[in-house]
Amino acid sequence: MKISVDVDCTPEELRDFFGLPEVKPMQEELMKEVAERVRAGVKALDPETMLKTLLPVGMEGFKQFQDMFFNQMGGGAGRKK
Repeated sequence: MKISVDVDCTPEELRDFFGLPEVKPMQEELMKEVAERVRAGVKALDPETMLKTLLPVGMEGFKQFQDMFFNQMGGGAGRKK
């Protein structure tokens, strides 16, 4: 025996029927927070800010940055310091 039941209702009606909470306000608040964090992350990608962070002491900082770059690329393995 096979029985089929089709229910035609909206998601809101089904949520009310099962007694589930409305999550839309919480989701909107969460999305605002995520957007703020993304904006803050994008500000950190500003080239001037990155250079100030990576090169704090002038040419010595540039040499450290260059060594780090070569080591990450694999070219610094046999390099003498």
